[in-house]
Amino acid sequence: MGTLESSAAESGELYTPIIGYNLQYTSSQCATHRLVNQHSLAELTGRYINVLWDDGSHKYNVRSFLGEIDEILKGERFSGFSQEMLDRIVGTLRERGNSNATINRKMAALSKLLRKAYKMGDIFSLPEFIRQKERAGRIRFLEHEEEKRLFAAIKSRCEESYRLSVFLVDTGCRLGEAIGLTWNDIQDHRVTFWLTKSNRSRTVPLTRRARKAVDMSHQGLKGPFSMLNQVRYRAIWNEAKMEIGLGTDDQVVPHILRHTCASRLVRGGIDIRRVQMWLGHQTLQMTMRYAHLATNDLDSCVKVLEIR
Repeated sequence: MGTLESSAAESGELYTPIIGYNLQYTSSQCATHRLVNQHSLAELTGRYINVLWDDGSHKYNVRSFLGEIDEILKGERFSGFSQEMLDRIVGTLRERGNSNATINRKMAALSKLLRKAYKMGDIFSLPEFIRQKERAGRIRFLEHEEEKRLFAAIKSRCEESYRLSVFLVDTGCRLGEAIGLTWNDIQDHRVTFWLTKSNRSRTVPLTRRARKAVDMSHQGLKGPFSMLNQVRYRAIWNEAKMEIGLGTDDQVVPHILRHTCASRLVRGGIDIRRVQMWLGHQTLQMTMRYAHLATNDLDSCVKVLEIR
């Protein structure tokens, strides 16, 4: 019997042992968030847009997308971006008539910005971004007769815009890629596009009329189309489009020239892989939108099915 127990027994007192506990509670729920300031989407855009996106037409579109989203949120300031906020944005965009494809593009810009803000400690929570299901819409392209009439109307208004139109349809490049060209980008009847949407350069050979479109005096210009900008070109395009009776066709925009180039390549028998390289698509899936135009590939099937 120990000393304490003996003393208690001798005095007639009840001995109660003293037990020491050393408890440590751990839980995944007890992680603490550091305090962060509240920010509006416009403030985060101003802080990170130059870090996340290179200068060019894509950055211009991103700024527009994020500005629209900030307007939907009414400049609301936040330290955490909730799922309710995201659902509100998507719902409003859909009410405004945005297609799922357009919503996906806008959400991609928002997601990239918020992930950067989260990483930098500006916000403490992110919502779950769910990609909207996109429909494979009909691809509109110009038939040769439509091109002839449209280009004639453009030429009557602006020779430089006409040259640019010819170049766009024969190279399949994007409008921003063409306007951003410098003279050094054109060598040995080939053109190299450095400022691309995918950030990957590509080089394509020039057709005879595309070569003619860039065969001009440099006249102190940076490139063959540097005297133009997208706003001016689109204005001339829309005037010409109205003149030839295509004013109500909302698919007849300058980007239709890229679709037209791709469609002509596929219908002319060029395999999809080469078309992908020509257009600079990052994935073959993007080019497969034009695959249905390769109808000649199915002609041999008819011989098998013919009743003899």
